Amino acid sequence: MITAHARGQHRLLHRQPWILDDPFALSLIGPAWHDLYEAMAAAFREELRHHGVAFIIVRSRYVEDRLLASGHRQYVILGAGLDSFAWRRPDLLAETVVIEVDHPATQAWKRQRGEELALPTHPNHRLAAVDFESGSLHEGLHSVGFDDKTPTVFSWLGVVEYLTVDAIEDVLRFVAALPRGSEMTLTYAPPIELLDEPGREFREIVTAIAADSGEPFRTLLGPVEAEELLVRCGLRVADHPTHDDLVGRYFAARSDELRPYTAERIITGVVASPNERDNR
Repeated sequence: MITAHARGQHRLLHRQPWILDDPFALSLIGPAWHDLYEAMAAAFREELRHHGVAFIIVRSRYVEDRLLASGHRQYVILGAGLDSFAWRRPDLLAETVVIEVDHPATQAWKRQRGEELALPTHPNHRLAAVDFESGSLHEGLHSVGFDDKTPTVFSWLGVVEYLTVDAIEDVLRFVAALPRGSEMTLTYAPPIELLDEPGREFREIVTAIAADSGEPFRTLLGPVEAEELLVRCGLRVADHPTHDDLVGRYFAARSDELRPYTAERIITGVVASPNERDNR
């Protein structure tokens, strides 16, 4: 809900052109988004809220740009939550199988919200219920028609920090066994000593909120550790943008001061030949 709230707030708080335009986000949350706004305003000072919104929108824009650039026709959103890609991009859904994977309870609630809002369904938009810590991603995906012979783009945003390293590696090794050209974009949380002052302030607040909600942070990764993790699992690091890289790519032309926080990083690994992995 917090993530969807951030995507919706971008439309309300910031000038066009929007980094990501998500007209469905607040409706998916429902009337509770007003209470969530008040809670976020009480927890975070205004500058931090803008930093958080900026990163959440740019991470989704980034991976969707990767999908477009790849030309792949199978897109898996891990930990999808209230992601609205399938409704925002019907042009792509017509030619792309979009599979959302999430915890069974979260996904059941999203199904209910979609029905209540009478959002359209499409045979290419599929939902797979999987608990990453105890369930099988392989079984969950194949239960909804995942094609493991087709190069695929995976999105895994805002999830890794809540999982154990073993659970993370299981998913990465699954992706690494797919056809060449498949790729995984994930976000990870660096240790607090690697963050700037706003990033540290944001992390301290979010860590407390996560723990209170029963979803504590379990895995923090430095940049070198993140790259080593992908390589160890059989992927080649294709892109690992810094904060300044993201600002240059997505925010430099803006007339406002909107900038993402440093509390998370983005990294993309691709399935490549053994020689390509060794050369990286």
